[in-house]
Amino acid sequence: MRYSKVAIESLGYTLPTEIVTTSELEKRLAPAYQRMRLPEGRLELMTGIAERRFWEPAALPGDKSIESGRQALEAAEISPGRIGMLIHGSVCRDHLEPATACRVHHALGLRPDCMVYDLSNACLGQLNGIALAANAIELGQIEAALIVGTEDSRHLVENTIRSLNEDESWNRKTVKMAVASLTIGSASSAILLTSRDISRTDNVLHAVTAQANTQFHDLCQSGKDEAVADDMRPLMSTDSERLMAEGIKTGVATFARFLSDTRWQRSDIHHSFCHQVGAAHRKLMLESLGLPEANDFTTFQWLGNTGSAALPVTLAAGLQQGQVQAGENIALLGIGSGINCLMVGATWNESRVGTNSHT
Repeated sequence: MRYSKVAIESLGYTLPTEIVTTSELEKRLAPAYQRMRLPEGRLELMTGIAERRFWEPAALPGDKSIESGRQALEAAEISPGRIGMLIHGSVCRDHLEPATACRVHHALGLRPDCMVYDLSNACLGQLNGIALAANAIELGQIEAALIVGTEDSRHLVENTIRSLNEDESWNRKTVKMAVASLTIGSASSAILLTSRDISRTDNVLHAVTAQANTQFHDLCQSGKDEAVADDMRPLMSTDSERLMAEGIKTGVATFARFLSDTRWQRSDIHHSFCHQVGAAHRKLMLESLGLPEANDFTTFQWLGNTGSAALPVTLAAGLQQGQVQAGENIALLGIGSGINCLMVGATWNESRVGTNSHT
């Protein structure tokens, strides 16, 4: 999908105040580690993740999506009345119904004829939101769209620890299926797209390339919808090794089409921002795509894998740190369970990032 009329105008993000180190998690896992004779320090060594963050226990995803959406609107200096589409694109949501986007829409004071809905696609929900919103802007149906989402990791991480400590059926072989669950962190993000006619930044969106490899849909699965209830205790089973291998293959195939869609060579990509899983995944992905690690910005070391918020938050943090200069091309490279892959190409001119990151 190619675009000529769409700008990535601004981003917003919110981070929790509670920081949980990997060493703290391993101390809590002492009964499981002792039973399975696992060495301490193994988790951080395998993943490269030193810490992640948790929202306060009573927080709802919509609370933080409202904050992040407001940050993006304020950074762009755009009236809420100009937003013609609102997408809530995270795995986590307030309720099964109505859509969490409804509450966010109300709180942000968006106009009544704004298209409002939730979109779920594992770690790529917000990237899917970019594609759908960009299509509407390119067609002239709307002039601006807001994509938000918030992931809450506390319940999954804490229930994984409980299960590993109490369920003695876990062993040194099966515990590999739980490792990914211990890397999950919490974060919230927002992306504001506008027509270039009203853009002040002219950060030009060139293309979004999508590919599905759904024969591997069962490599990473989490709880049923009823797990969203107030006392949810989700568990996630992930074949991390196969998911990484098949995900990288899917990424390589997508990247070839992405270069065609953007009409770029590899050397035209000045900066990459990947979905943040961990050190091994990042290294293999960049090597497979033929992209230099020096041009790639990361946050997984201190945020963990924050699901659909990972890539937008990493982009926003990188922009805040001055990683991207005017006129440079950026590639947003997302691979998620399913397996799905989405890649976004844009030329950057001006960074507008609003944050309530509590860092």
